[in-house]
Amino acid sequence: MEMSLTRINEITIILYAFCVLLYFIDFLNHNRKANQVAFWLLSIVWLLQTIFLFARMIETGRFPVLNVFEGLYFYTWVLVTLSVVINKFLRAEFIIFFTNVIGFIMMALHTFAPAQYESAAVSSKLVSELLLIHITMAILSYGAFSLSFVFSILYLIQFNLLKKKKWGQRLLRLEDLTKLDHMSYVLNVIGVPILLLSLILGVIWAYIKIEKFHWYDAKVLGSFMVLLTYSIYLYNRIVKELQGKSVALLNVASFLVLLINFFLFGSLSRFHFWDS
Repeated sequence: MEMSLTRINEITIILYAFCVLLYFIDFLNHNRKANQVAFWLLSIVWLLQTIFLFARMIETGRFPVLNVFEGLYFYTWVLVTLSVVINKFLRAEFIIFFTNVIGFIMMALHTFAPAQYESAAVSSKLVSELLLIHITMAILSYGAFSLSFVFSILYLIQFNLLKKKKWGQRLLRLEDLTKLDHMSYVLNVIGVPILLLSLILGVIWAYIKIEKFHWYDAKVLGSFMVLLTYSIYLYNRIVKELQGKSVALLNVASFLVLLINFFLFGSLSRFHFWDS
């Protein structure tokens, strides 16, 4: 029963992550389609949470709010319920996105905290699965950033060829500048929230698994630096409405920070990637 309920929570976490990603896209671009899909995912999350809540009520014979972990879960359920209601009746992307980021953190804390499980085997398995989800999401975000980097490089090559008026086969084989710039931006919009959620799960895993977790660990600082540099890219692209060569160069610089973090800071870290 314990493992079955935990599996419901794990599925909910994954769906919730996709939901937050889509709300982030809607928050930045006012994308109605992304909002609609996110709303349906959020509704499924709410349904799974409600099933879990009633299952716990049946299992314990009481309303499950008498300890910190039960309280966290009910708090998350309340946040998701409010998000569903707000999304249904109001256009408040800012409120909905950040409410669900908080909800995701609380849901992850409830699902993966080992102290609430009676079985040590279940607890250990969940902590390992938390690490797996964290690493998978981090790699997915790095993949998005890598493709974005490629589009920015192609943009700079195309820009240089046009500026020097070098017409030829190479120019024809490249996409137009507007499309290259847009694709680079879209991939970063996808990558940033995935990396954010990955870091949230990574920090939760570190606090659970590592006896002396330090925020000043090279890999931790480097990962948040990567998130910051790409957030600066999005700020310049959306708020300052910069386009073209300047943001392409900023994107290239952000990717260099990513590479430094992956290869240099990873080797300096005290716990990446060898602890399990």
